[in-house]
Amino acid sequence: MKILIVEDDKALNNGIKLSLNENNVLQAFCLKEARSLLKSTNFDLIILDINLPDGNGIDLCVEIREKSFVPIIILTANDMEIDIVTGLESGADDYITKPFSLAILRARVNAVLRRKQNDINVFRLGKYNFDFEHMKFCIDDIPIELSKTEQRLLKIFVHNIGNTISRDTLLENVWDCKAEFVDENALSVTVKRLRKKLPDIPIKTVYGIGYVWEK
Repeated sequence: MKILIVEDDKALNNGIKLSLNENNVLQAFCLKEARSLLKSTNFDLIILDINLPDGNGIDLCVEIREKSFVPIIILTANDMEIDIVTGLESGADDYITKPFSLAILRARVNAVLRRKQNDINVFRLGKYNFDFEHMKFCIDDIPIELSKTEQRLLKIFVHNIGNTISRDTLLENVWDCKAEFVDENALSVTVKRLRKKLPDIPIKTVYGIGYVWEK
């Protein structure tokens, strides 16, 4: 289990590391150090401050989400609703405002890691090989390019094989908090594109309800 802490307050950074009681906790005190570590190491969790001496942690969060689904917990003194929404929409899995209890942080970390353990990051079925964590998707070892929206939709189907998922649920989860601004036709279009890129995947339309990945 490898965890990265990106926090410029050295006392807090050290305190978080001690509270997690993990041997494989690496520390960064600015964006430059964090980016260097991310190039050389695969992490299971990232704890990320927003206000850093050389930039904004939100920018790093967006960069990470372009390449990985690794869980991210944002730490910040910004407690306005818009700040929280921005953090979550940028790809963070949780958001903790300062000051905070290290015990609560530890509990949040454990909760995120439990969700990750129950997550399906690598899925293989016949000629298909989907690696959601590293965003690599192949048919017979030939790479297939999927958009971020297509990736999110595919992951929901893979996690719910045999279960009918309503259109509202898919809209809410694929487009996050922006679902109310999304044309329902966008879902149909995305499903159509996914079927075209991944022929023979058993995603069936349940008329009047939504979709199901048949067993």
